[in-house]
Amino acid sequence: MELIQSFSVDHTRIVPGIFTSRVDTLGDYTVTTYDIRLKLPNREPAIDVAAMHSLEHIIATYLRNDPDWKNEVIYWGPMGCLTGFYLILKGNRAPKDIYELMLGAFKSVDAVEEVPGTTPENCGNYLLHNLFLAKWYANEFASYLEANADNNDIFEYPKSERLVTEDGQNFFDS
Repeated sequence: MELIQSFSVDHTRIVPGIFTSRVDTLGDYTVTTYDIRLKLPNREPAIDVAAMHSLEHIIATYLRNDPDWKNEVIYWGPMGCLTGFYLILKGNRAPKDIYELMLGAFKSVDAVEEVPGTTPENCGNYLLHNLFLAKWYANEFASYLEANADNNDIFEYPKSERLVTEDGQNFFDS
């Protein structure tokens, strides 16, 4: 079975940042999935689940209300490993081209007084939210992005090559 693209990223070397995860052409449309990585996988604690859920609600609302981007957004949601988010946009832009969008989205969290969409009618787990921690994580990531804006490592995936033996075993070469 072929390994999916996101598993070909060397998670021992990735840093927080904004990365192109994959580009897909669907008929006449191109969509790009971005990896918005907030934490070092397997090297620092994952994001608190309730804070992650709050960030999902707040930033999805921000993105879908941004006048310049709302018609480009297809999806915003958390990674299962709780180290970041996936953003799917129409078109194919370089990660640096969405830097200001992501910086603005994470900075906007600080001004939020109530997590949007947290009623039983709007959310499947409406009690699982933590605005205080969401603000902390958002501020940490926004500060990191600002401090590293000129660092190409926050925009380029560290790829790992897989050596495949004749009997089909996969080995990392990173």
